Amino acid sequence: QVQLVESGGGLVQAGGSLKLSCTASGYIFSIYTMGWYRQAPGKQRDLVAHITSDRSTDYADSVKGRFFISKDDAKNTVYLQMNSLKPEDTAVYYCTVLIAGTNYWGHGTQVTVSS
Repeated sequence: QVQLVESGGGLVQAGGSLKLSCTASGYIFSIYTMGWYRQAPGKQRDLVAHITSDRSTDYADSVKGRFFISKDDAKNTVYLQMNSLKPEDTAVYYCTVLIAGTNYWGHGTQVTVSS
């Protein structure tokens, strides 16, 4: 079993910054990809960013140049630095990890950006 614990969400004004963290624990033997998705009310869950075991990264077009994903392998932790936040970034942000072909999800952390 794998557990993911997210932190760092909250309320911020437009133009501000937040940093999300997600730590994986449990039966972890080989994490291939770690990433973040988000889901706004009434919308589908979409990819925000992900980082592979060799540190290749990919971002949604809407966050390129503003959000940055990184990881600490020793801590099994992935981070999402979010800068220049916009009201349209408001959503629940979910951490995910891919281990041996299975995706595991966190419970989500709310990010609210006020205008």
